[in-house]
Amino acid sequence: MAADRRHRRLPGHPLRPDGGCTDAELDAAEARLALKLPAALREAYRLIGNRPDLTGNQDTLLPPERLYVAQDCPVHRVENQSCAYWGIPLPALGLADPPTVAWPDVAPSVPLETTPWTATFSAECLAVVLAEPLLDDSAHVDGGEVDPADPTGWTELPRIHASGVDTRCFARPDALLVLQEGAWPAVCAVDEETLDGICEELPAIGC
Repeated sequence: MAADRRHRRLPGHPLRPDGGCTDAELDAAEARLALKLPAALREAYRLIGNRPDLTGNQDTLLPPERLYVAQDCPVHRVENQSCAYWGIPLPALGLADPPTVAWPDVAPSVPLETTPWTATFSAECLAVVLAEPLLDDSAHVDGGEVDPADPTGWTELPRIHASGVDTRCFARPDALLVLQEGAWPAVCAVDEETLDGICEELPAIGC
């Protein structure tokens, strides 16, 4: 990996009872938006809705009081510079675990279309908790790229995103690796020594 290592991270805190939102908060969001939130969204928010360390290091999973509707979607996630948004299409709200879509921030004069992101909201939450903890202020985020070939010694996890989204997750017993846009890596490991070894093992390109 590149020599200009900016951040590094070791595993954080597990899920805990106070990590979620209350039903009262979710009910209030439904009343304010005048719509019914899907069961999968409510379940996820009850579990991780109050865990910004798992859901808000780069992009932000909005708390219930900040959910809003745009592009015919309840928006649940916003990119850290408001360059992209994620939501659930209104026609899919009746599904227990609906698909999610994404769209960029564009000028009002530019035609905008949403693109498929994940097949279910549950998959979206899994993608968030895999990637976001690797992107906090104490995470290891390489400044360059890695060889886009499959990393040796890692097991690729099942794909979570829609086919047009270029994010791949790999694991081994002592670490997790996420590659975005083909080769941009973020890594966490069980300890500092393991993390240093991984940074030496992965071949760097374009740095």
